[in-house]
Amino acid sequence: MSTKILFINTDIVPYIPEGRMAEIGRNLVQGMQERGHEIRSFMPRFGKVSERRCQLHEVIRLSGMNLIIDDTDHPLIIKVASIQAVRMQVYFIDNEDYFTSRKTQYADAEGHEFEDNGERMVFFARGVIETIRKLRWTPDVVYCQGWFAAVAPIYIKRAFSDDACFKRTKVVFAAYDNMFQTPLAANFTRLVHRDGITKSDLKEWADKKMSCTEVTRMALKYSDGLIITDPGIDPAILAQAEKYGLKVLDCSKDTEVDLDKYHEFFEQFAPQA
Repeated sequence: MSTKILFINTDIVPYIPEGRMAEIGRNLVQGMQERGHEIRSFMPRFGKVSERRCQLHEVIRLSGMNLIIDDTDHPLIIKVASIQAVRMQVYFIDNEDYFTSRKTQYADAEGHEFEDNGERMVFFARGVIETIRKLRWTPDVVYCQGWFAAVAPIYIKRAFSDDACFKRTKVVFAAYDNMFQTPLAANFTRLVHRDGITKSDLKEWADKKMSCTEVTRMALKYSDGLIITDPGIDPAILAQAEKYGLKVLDCSKDTEVDLDKYHEFFEQFAPQA
């Protein structure tokens, strides 16, 4: 029986052409698909992703929803592209204000990190989840790639825990060393909060300016597994994983994606026949 794996990626070759995250975003998804798993792969439609060159097309039946972030409506547009050589589809979460209008990913041309990165994270996570619900697809495992996908675990395990798509879903968080430097705005937990998430779920971080380590700790609290992707991960993150009793896969010394290791790790979370 194949495992259904949802990849919430932030970087995928060839759309983001360089970097370890982008290589893993491509090779891991492709490798799991070739091993017979049923996959769906998502990433933000950052402005640096060329719609024409990458042949992105809007999926009308999935678009058209507005997501309310900080009391403001933001249109959710879903686009899709195919990596023809390997018959792999990638869904893109698109929004003019949060993604398309910016030619960089997380910081401006001078290197100043965007003040609304917290809002963008919330929009991305909610956009993926709402799209999966529209697709009526039930992932067994959700892989969250790095800090920009760190809001997804609490939504899956709290806000949508009773949803038919996510009732039995396990969450794996992949920690990378691409940490942000400017703490997120103090309203971050208020942005995250929604029906199904209680005050106690967020009390550790209420009204705090969140560092990257704290964002990762929040993700781990609502995850089932941790993948250590890069060396030099903050020891506080590793301690948190141990505290929560998470299954851990250490890939920090691997120079290439070891697909067998990932396959065996994901299989630990597969539903039993």
